[in-house]
Amino acid sequence: MSGFKKFLMRGNLVELAVAVVVGATFSGLVQALVKDLITPLLAAITGGREPDFSQYYFMVNGAKFMYGDFINHLLSFLIIASVIYWLVVMPMTRLISFFDRDKAATEKECPECRSDIPVEASRCAFCTVELSAVRAADKPPV
Repeated sequence: MSGFKKFLMRGNLVELAVAVVVGATFSGLVQALVKDLITPLLAAITGGREPDFSQYYFMVNGAKFMYGDFINHLLSFLIIASVIYWLVVMPMTRLISFFDRDKAATEKECPECRSDIPVEASRCAFCTVELSAVRAADKPPV
């Protein structure tokens, strides 16, 4: 039982559970946004009718292929993916890049191992190359 208790109390499991709950709630929020705002907007643009392809099908030897329902789900996926991209991913990317600007002023890239190191460093903490020697080697002879 102690191993099972340790497994349950690990931070990753709790974080995963919280992420699943928040993700499910966020999914409901995005679906409501698409259903209540985006789809009626499309209906207004296309003449007052919401796009519905669920009645389209074809038959082969008595088997009914409901390709219209697939088109409905495909359009729903594309709309939801677009909403998530434009309203979540893009703003978060801008926010992260805004906070990373300060990092650029305090860190530089090691020319040998490409790790981020402080600007004032004279030796890389990762590959231990002496940076002043690298700088001297990069300068052309006079």
